[in-house]
Amino acid sequence: MGDTKDFHEVPCTSERAVAKVLARRNGVVAKGAAVDCPLYTDFVLYVSESAPSAAASGDASVSRGYACMRNLEPPHPGDPGMGGGPYTVVGDCVYAAGADQVKETACDGSGPHAPQYRVVSAVPTRAGCPSSTRLYVQLTGDQGAVGCARRV
Repeated sequence: MGDTKDFHEVPCTSERAVAKVLARRNGVVAKGAAVDCPLYTDFVLYVSESAPSAAASGDASVSRGYACMRNLEPPHPGDPGMGGGPYTVVGDCVYAAGADQVKETACDGSGPHAPQYRVVSAVPTRAGCPSSTRLYVQLTGDQGAVGCARRV
């Protein structure tokens, strides 16, 4: 929510295009609330409500909400192991960020924090994790409720 970049809608084929919208959701999003985006979303763009200017080609207002975005070219931080995106997925790496909290980081060590664990599988319950599991990570979406992570 702290991102202050300005984005303007252009066709995906435009030389000015940098990302495409995977999904658009309307409504107010509370700070820290979960988003409903496809798993490999690179970033979430929060949209403020606005009315069209006199120079705008359309006559509809833009409602508040968010857009799930995917970069048109690499890097893709939402891909497994890349250290970003709104979700932790199988293949991602994490580091301990406090009591009972982990945060995602790039598996290749290029991020500001070194990876400590890699999520190797997703299962419905902790009991389904292999015996080599050293950390259980809460996952979202349809990938399973628990991520089984090993130390890297």
